[in-house]
Amino acid sequence: MKLWVIKIGTSLLRGSGDLSTEETIQRLCKHISNFSSKGNKVVLVTSGAVGLGCKKLNLNQRPNDLTSLQAMAAIGQVSLMKLYEKEMHKLGLNVAQILITKSDFNTRESFNNASKTLMKLLSLNILPIVNENDTTANEELKYGDNDTLSALVSLAIKANRLILLTDIDNLYSKDPRTNDDATPIMEVHNKKELEAIKDKNKSNNNNEWGTGGITTKLQAAEIATKGGITVQLADGRTNDNLENIFSEERIGTIFHSSTKPMGNKKSWLAHAIQTVGSIVLDDGACNAIETNGASLLLVGIIEVNGEFKANQPVRILNKQKKEVAKGITSMSSHSIKKELSDKDFKSPSRIVIHRDVLALSN
Repeated sequence: MKLWVIKIGTSLLRGSGDLSTEETIQRLCKHISNFSSKGNKVVLVTSGAVGLGCKKLNLNQRPNDLTSLQAMAAIGQVSLMKLYEKEMHKLGLNVAQILITKSDFNTRESFNNASKTLMKLLSLNILPIVNENDTTANEELKYGDNDTLSALVSLAIKANRLILLTDIDNLYSKDPRTNDDATPIMEVHNKKELEAIKDKNKSNNNNEWGTGGITTKLQAAEIATKGGITVQLADGRTNDNLENIFSEERIGTIFHSSTKPMGNKKSWLAHAIQTVGSIVLDDGACNAIETNGASLLLVGIIEVNGEFKANQPVRILNKQKKEVAKGITSMSSHSIKKELSDKDFKSPSRIVIHRDVLALSN
């Protein structure tokens, strides 16, 4: 059995002169149905609610203010789910709507609950359709065109593959719209190659109907591949492409999964949690956690920023204020500062973040 997450972007669902939103969804549902009929499972992460809301009200431009965007999402989400339900019902399948904000993944318990719900729906042969809860999420909670959300959903269900359907045929060395010498990248083999591509690709998608771009897709690929999931970026505009994707043909760009993937818990720590403060370390402590896999000890801390309680997530920074890890602290910011000010550490030094709840950023 194959377990895939498929993410379809706003630029596709908005429709075009050649293909309407309804026809796009019809094609996608047909291919998902065929794939599922072979005993495979799919979770669909869909954008498009804001675009459909604008279309329903005959707006020619996407609003810029958050309240209007939330209103458009509320209007468009109804239409979006109606279209999916209608097409999947024709094919004999039921759907379920799951709306998620970043805070829903912020604790290990809520992350596990989301995982269990998704897996239960799959066991009932239901197609879970996931979207960001744009109607309530504020700007700090937004994922960015659902790319990052699709990667986190992939981690939550331990998917085999994440398919990012978009309106470009490949990842390119440069933005092909503005650089004639841009060359397609067919495969990204490891973290080093992905980091090099991220450094080169700083341009954003100028499509006014989408909030994501190549940057968010690279972020999604990084999250998923670190968790042991293969990622495929492919053009979802043509029927042949969709058919080939579901037949596992190597079209578009393949991001190979890490040969040493993070565990599910470490992946959650590294990518899903919202931190509430930061801890700055000396060089020795940084080296110990990065090279030796050590726990973070009180003796290695040189600065504490923000106010946090015990058992809350924090960023771990080096002396240059670059993030090296994230973790769940066993001490509050007040307690750490108090003990640091005493300058009389007990021996052995107290563990502030145990290595089991510490995930490296690189």
